[in-house]
Amino acid sequence: MIPWICESATEQRGSYRPRDRHRCCEAAGGQRRTETMDHKSLGVCVFLAVGLLSLSLSPAVQAEDLIEDALSDDLDVEDDLDLGVAGTNDDVEEEELDVDIQDEAPPAPKIPPTPKVNYKAPEPKGEHFFAESFDRGTLDGWVLSMAKKDDVDEEIAKYDGQWAVEEMKDTKLPGDQGLVLKSRAKHHAISAQLLRPFTFDTKPLIVQYEVNFQAGIDCGGAYIKLLTHTSELSLEQFMDRTAYTIMFGPDKCGEDYKLHFIFRHKNPKTGEYEEKHAKKPDADLRTYYTDKKTHLYTLVVNPDNSFEVLVDQTVVNSGSLLTDMTPPVNPPAETEDPNDRKPEDWDERPKIQDPDAIKPDDWDEDAPAQIPDEDAVKPDGWLDDEPEYIGDPDAIKPEDWDEDMDGEWEAPQIPNPTCETAPGCGAWKRPMIDNPNYKGKWKPPMIDNPNYQGIWKPRKIPNPAFFEDLHPFRMSSFSAVGLELWSMTADIFFDNFFITNDRSTADRWAADGWALKKAAEGAAEPGLAAQMLNAAEERPWLWIVYVLTVALPLILIIIFCCTGKQKKSPASEYKKTDEPQPDVKEEEEQKSPAAEEKSNEEETPAEIDEEEAEKEEEKEKLEEDILRRSPRNRKLTSFEVQWGLLPACLSWASIAAPGWL
Repeated sequence: MIPWICESATEQRGSYRPRDRHRCCEAAGGQRRTETMDHKSLGVCVFLAVGLLSLSLSPAVQAEDLIEDALSDDLDVEDDLDLGVAGTNDDVEEEELDVDIQDEAPPAPKIPPTPKVNYKAPEPKGEHFFAESFDRGTLDGWVLSMAKKDDVDEEIAKYDGQWAVEEMKDTKLPGDQGLVLKSRAKHHAISAQLLRPFTFDTKPLIVQYEVNFQAGIDCGGAYIKLLTHTSELSLEQFMDRTAYTIMFGPDKCGEDYKLHFIFRHKNPKTGEYEEKHAKKPDADLRTYYTDKKTHLYTLVVNPDNSFEVLVDQTVVNSGSLLTDMTPPVNPPAETEDPNDRKPEDWDERPKIQDPDAIKPDDWDEDAPAQIPDEDAVKPDGWLDDEPEYIGDPDAIKPEDWDEDMDGEWEAPQIPNPTCETAPGCGAWKRPMIDNPNYKGKWKPPMIDNPNYQGIWKPRKIPNPAFFEDLHPFRMSSFSAVGLELWSMTADIFFDNFFITNDRSTADRWAADGWALKKAAEGAAEPGLAAQMLNAAEERPWLWIVYVLTVALPLILIIIFCCTGKQKKSPASEYKKTDEPQPDVKEEEEQKSPAAEEKSNEEETPAEIDEEEAEKEEEKEKLEEDILRRSPRNRKLTSFEVQWGLLPACLSWASIAAPGWL
């Protein structure tokens, strides 16, 4: 096909020369090489786009590797896969198999199964006062409350909410059990004794436990109470009024997300206890209540009166028992005198009306706020004689209507259908507009009060109830831990309660328990692509976002970056110069064939050959010079084209999928 085109092109120019055919065919071959490079560039960009999308599938694989590497010391991993190393009996049986049968039906390769992870209950290591993982599957050591709440209805006074020890509904660690609040809209109370009472002396207090809101949480708490060690303490009568030393844990109702830390402080003067609440955390706590994951709640109270509240071993609140509690531990040194009274002539008005001001003479207080518009004109076609509403002609008086009791019956009013096509009906009135002369009632301007004395306050006197406790850490000792809760949501999962005075011991307990759950839940999380699909199922409008942010940029990459350009005419590929171009010169020769033939007839054959040889030599030199100086005609290799397009492809890919590169 190409040689025929070349021959036709040279024949149309009036003469056929092998060199012309060679150039034409070389140009055609260059076009084929360009098309080949375009296809290769397209393949490179498509491969790049597919590779970027495949990166979204990596989180799950990375999470599985993480759980195997980080938890190898705590997990007993059993691999039931037969790796081809059979026992003695299997070897004998395989040798007895018929060789022909093996050749006809070779065994299919087995796919390695997912390794089974056996949960191992955490064991306390180091000094501790309480440790409970519920992995025995019973409530041994825990006491259900038989008390009744005071001042409430009999139906809801009992602590009859159900508790159970079971696995989570969607557990990632088979064998891991916990305490589950099973009832909805019920009072729950359960408690257990410590190994020995905890006394606040020179060591810190560390309390930690796990909570999972398996069904979310509408309104309810998941906090614990450390019950004060007294002779009157009875776990069977544990209720809301039972004395406690510390209350700690999550609580939520409506859109109010709380993480309590409350301790009861004893007034050294009166002996009464008062609750002290820690300041509200600055962190956003919403996700801990809604993500349905297991979270570790930790409270650390130090002998220097500092405290820390941690979630998943990250500090979300901290401060001092002396300065960051409400109300403060120590009362103010001075208080207001309850017997002090404000003097009768005390002036608290910062501003007063100017007594010297006089109302202007032209001030008209009686001018109305609005007046009729005198420029208004009644619209044409206004029906003055037609009422705006008429009685419904289709209405019928009810049969049970009693005129003596109900009065004279009248049909209900409906809009007059005649007025629908008219500008209006009834008596026409001018519309009202704002009165430009309206000023309202005159009032004197306000000025600073020269007799202003400020806001009166009672004088300060020494506070008779003042005391100074510089060691609020020394709280009342406690000997039991309890959960006294009300919840509108069931299936709240509690696990791995731990109380100690050593931070490293608590960290080891968390590593043996909560860290396993975190790693297992992380390994079970779907990849980025699955998360995007799940989000789109809940919010279908996200499909539009996906198309605009992913599909559209990828299409633009292929269109603008990876497709080849149309081959331009040879004349347009030359750099513009003042010298005559070969194609242009040849076109001029084609435009005047008659003049050339006439001049050839007048010259002798020897002169014609001489002139043609000179012209051909000049033309070849000119073409070679132009081709040598024109950078646009230099043929690029396939390697140069592909790597030249790579930066543009990467730029578009970064726009299409930010964060992947």
